[in-house]
Amino acid sequence: AAKNDDIARQIAEFDIKHGCLFDQRGLDQLKSQVDDGVTLHSGEDGLIELATLPEADMVLIAIVGVAGLRPALAAIEAGKDIAVASKEILVMAGEIVMSAAREKGVRVLPVDSEHNAIFQCLEDRSSDDVSRLILTASGGPFRQLPSHELASVTKAQALKHPTWEMGQKITIDSATLFNKGLEMIEARWLFDIEMQRVDVIVHPQSIIHSMVEFIDNSILAQLSTTDMCFPIQYAVTWPDRVPNTLPPLDFSELAKLEFEAPRWNDFPALSLAKEAGEKGGTLPAVMNAANEVAVSAFLSESIPFPKIWETVGATMASHHNVNQPGLDEIIDADLQARAKASELIS
Repeated sequence: AAKNDDIARQIAEFDIKHGCLFDQRGLDQLKSQVDDGVTLHSGEDGLIELATLPEADMVLIAIVGVAGLRPALAAIEAGKDIAVASKEILVMAGEIVMSAAREKGVRVLPVDSEHNAIFQCLEDRSSDDVSRLILTASGGPFRQLPSHELASVTKAQALKHPTWEMGQKITIDSATLFNKGLEMIEARWLFDIEMQRVDVIVHPQSIIHSMVEFIDNSILAQLSTTDMCFPIQYAVTWPDRVPNTLPPLDFSELAKLEFEAPRWNDFPALSLAKEAGEKGGTLPAVMNAANEVAVSAFLSESIPFPKIWETVGATMASHHNVNQPGLDEIIDADLQARAKASELIS
């Protein structure tokens, strides 16, 4: 009810003409809170209707999980540029999404701070000029925690991210490093580059948001304050740069910028993501789905912290990978992985 109140206020404040809710009961309540001139839609069909509205210049995809996939493809089919905040659609169906975008001549603009940084550094250069894409990671709250203590990590500890304020699911993903693993696969498709050329470096200050190393061994980096307002702004105003109210970086106050290698053995999420990205097919969708189930179980305090990546690894190992899958095969793999992960946890 409180969320409906927030939505109703936003509809009134910004003079919104169309809205969509998945929950029919919530939709019925919301209808009583908005003016008659507002059209409300429901479910996936409703999202597709919103994504293809003739008056929409760009479609921002910010729905967690598989729910944003068909609406994103519908927006592309309708000739809309899309800005992607929900990395899952590119993790699960990056080849399908990017192929459709190329065919329609539309842009897929990254909202994630790391991919937005790479986008700025590349400036339409060919991936042939690139030696490596280097995604930076804060390392999460357990960057320096001894490996034998990971089993006793609590939900409250895992939700204390050192540099970013985010939702619960992505905060846990940052603690396990699955978030960075998902971003590796996202980068592979966004920038048309092999997984072998996508790398990760831990940068605790989160001032450098990512880097591009070129074939001449020069490196370009994008730096800005730790605030998601900037990558969101750049995605929706590109190719223009416009002023904002964010504070500029003060280099005199930056004591140091640190870098270190990720702890691949202690945080297997990166290796699992690299495997999924290299093998492709339905495996990335399976990894993503199993992780969502495991994170949900951890947040409900049903499993210990390491059980998240153990569940994902076991689900991936049990999956029969389908190469060059269609959309229905990807969604089916997602459903099967959720069932398998739930079985492993119960």
